[in-house]
Amino acid sequence: MPAVTVVNPLVLPRISEPAATATERRVKSVTTAPSAFEGEGFPVRRAFAGIDTSDLDPFIHMDQMGEVEYAPGEPKGTPWHPHRGFETVTYMIDGIMEHRDSIGGGGVIENGATQWMTAGQGILHIETPPEHLVVSGGLFHGVQLWVNLPSSKKMIQPRYQDIEAAKVALLSSPDGGSLVRVIAGDIDGHPGPGATQTPISLLHATVSPGAQLRLPWRADFNALVYVLAGTGTVGAEQRPIRKGQLAVFGAGDALTVHAAETQSGKEPDLDVLVLGGRPIGEPVAAYGPFVMNTRDELVQAFEDFQSGRMGTIPATRV
Repeated sequence: MPAVTVVNPLVLPRISEPAATATERRVKSVTTAPSAFEGEGFPVRRAFAGIDTSDLDPFIHMDQMGEVEYAPGEPKGTPWHPHRGFETVTYMIDGIMEHRDSIGGGGVIENGATQWMTAGQGILHIETPPEHLVVSGGLFHGVQLWVNLPSSKKMIQPRYQDIEAAKVALLSSPDGGSLVRVIAGDIDGHPGPGATQTPISLLHATVSPGAQLRLPWRADFNALVYVLAGTGTVGAEQRPIRKGQLAVFGAGDALTVHAAETQSGKEPDLDVLVLGGRPIGEPVAAYGPFVMNTRDELVQAFEDFQSGRMGTIPATRV
């Protein structure tokens, strides 16, 4: 169950129903994320695998991390590694992770918190479970999203944002059947706390069994829905969707998600990430931890990393 929740969503500000003249976005595709391992060996689902980049723009990559209940000694993270040319967004739905980077940013990300790191011209960072979690074991469930930067911003100064769970905007659907957490951008004029270089919206919705969530959505943004837990349908055509699947929507200014009447006992609600942004429309040259516009820029990124121009690993504190 997501860490950030409320007993009665009806006490929250409500999202307006889309206008009667709104054009419903139809579903272009539903794909299933393959499983893999990341970092030191934690399980992930590759949410964007097999999706055409033109449907994802301005997004590059997204992993659902976990959901896994670690035994003592099992929690894993990532080693120190570089990034350039985009922003990383790490949203911890449940559990805890520590972040450090080469510009002095960092802290604990836990239970509904988000770290927003603008890599820009280059940064080194590490994400690890805290020592007490390694000793005790525990729940680990989150998402990491990569948001592209336009060529004019790829070499900006790195920046780190710590978005605490309490800062996330909480909204209700008109009937109270859905709890919507706005992390970045805005929905129906309700802004989230994340400051983005690329115009996007990112929200996490929990839809009760049998409930429908119909959202107004900017016509100049693309639209994606990824299922974190549960089953339901997407679009007015009620295309079936389940945990680990991604729906890509076509054009329009409203989208619909509907939770199945019956859910699993372990996953009592339909939990989805809804995300979209204004396409950048530039060439993408991506390899490993770098996202640039040309192959020459990728080569330069590797040379800069190897020569230490993306920063140095901070000394270990004793």
